[in-house]
This record gives sequence, C-alpha cells and structure tokens, in this order.
Amino acid sequence: MVTAALTRAGTAALRARAPGGRERWERTNYAGRTVELYAGPAAAVAVALGAARIRPAAGCAVAVAGLCGAYDDLAGDHRRGFRAHLGALRDGEVTSGAVKLFGISAAGLVAGALMKERVVDKALAGVVIAGAAHFVNLVDVRPGRAAGAVLAFGVPGMARSELACVAVGAAAALLPDDLGERAMIGDVGAHALGAAWGAAVVAGSGRVGLLAHAAAVVAAAVRGDQVSRVAAAGRWGFSRGRPRPLGSDSFGSEEGSRHSCE
Repeated sequence: MVTAALTRAGTAALRARAPGGRERWERTNYAGRTVELYAGPAAAVAVALGAARIRPAAGCAVAVAGLCGAYDDLAGDHRRGFRAHLGALRDGEVTSGAVKLFGISAAGLVAGALMKERVVDKALAGVVIAGAAHFVNLVDVRPGRAAGAVLAFGVPGMARSELACVAVGAAAALLPDDLGERAMIGDVGAHALGAAWGAAVVAGSGRVGLLAHAAAVVAAAVRGDQVSRVAAAGRWGFSRGRPRPLGSDSFGSEEGSRHSCE
C-alpha cells in the first residue's frame, strides 16, 4: 500500500537526518532498550497525505490530530484525565491535554460537517472522528496495541472506504517495530491513526452505523481508565514479554499513552 511505503520512507528519512540530534529521537524503555521516535511522525504525515488525497476534510482532521499529539509528546505534563485538564483550564492554565481535547474535537467536528450532509449525521461524524482518535490513544499503553487496534477495526471497513486502506497501511507498516519494542509511535502516531480510522468509519457508514460507533467511542472515553487497563493486560493477542508499568498522560484516561518509556 502507498501509505505503508510512505510511512517506511518517512521513518527512514527521519532516521537518516535525525533533526535536532539523535538523542531527541530516542528513549530508553523499562527494560533498558533504546526505542526510536521516528515512526510516529512519519506515519502521521503519510496518513494525512493519503487521507487528503481521498477526502481533503479527512486529511485535515488527521493532520490536526497528529499535530495535537506531537505537541503533547513534546510538552505533555503528568496530569491525567479530563477533570485534571479541565480543572487546570478553569484556573487559567492551558495544558497539553486541553489542547488535544479541544483541538482534536474541533477538527473532528469540522471534518464531520464537511463529510456528511444532514445535521445529525454531521454531529455524529464529528464525534466518531474525534472519539476514534481518542480511543486509539487510550489503548496505546503497550507495544503494538494502537497499530493492532487500527488493523483489527480497520480491515473490515476496507471494502467500504478507501480511507480504511490508508489507516490500515500505515498501521501495518508500524506494527513490526512497535511490537518488537524498537520504536514507539507516541501520541502523534496514535491520534493520527485513530482519526484516519474514524474518518473511514464516517465515509463508509450511514446513520445507524454512525450512531453505533459514536456510542462506542463515547463509552470508551467515559471508561477510559478501564479501556487502558484491558489493553495493558495483554488480552488482545499483541503482547510481547512481561507486563510493564504504565506510562504517562492520556487526556481521556488515567493510564499512559507512551507505552515504551518511563
């Protein structure tokens, strides 16, 4: 797939150039292994370009989701959950989690409004796109969880929407290094993949499908802590090695989203 090739090429190009020095693009995980950060930004760019070619509104939503995720990767704090970030906002502090919450939600709503015709469908579509970006980040608490989720949920939709092929291609390119603990995709990769999957659902669904998916992602956001714990427990078939402590911030959950690093 084109998106898979672009993801691999982008990863290789970033690895060769390592803007800002290699130290900026490497982390040490719990087991003392060095993991690379190139794959997440590369996938976000590839997915945004691929989605924009098919549906420009979807491409914009993916790009915004990736940018918000990148900002959190760079500037994220240790506060977790909606309440903490909204509480800080009430006190006049704009946290990285609040940026993600409002930025991705706004991008999803705008994309949904452009992708659907009826008012109700526009609103549901926005919830699905933003909620899907959210969900994939919620499960990104262990290697392979985010990419594996996009593959599991995206493959069935490939016959209905070309956007699903975009998300699946990038996820397939990421999975081996992510699962092998050689790379981590961070919030930038997780949110971009999730937004692309959500846009694929929107493109391939009618009112009933939109309603079902919107209900599912809202329920996942409400139960974010439990969703992350299930993902971390190794029940999805993507596990490798022994259990690990959870990472850092995910704005819809008390669990972490940067699975590989302490």
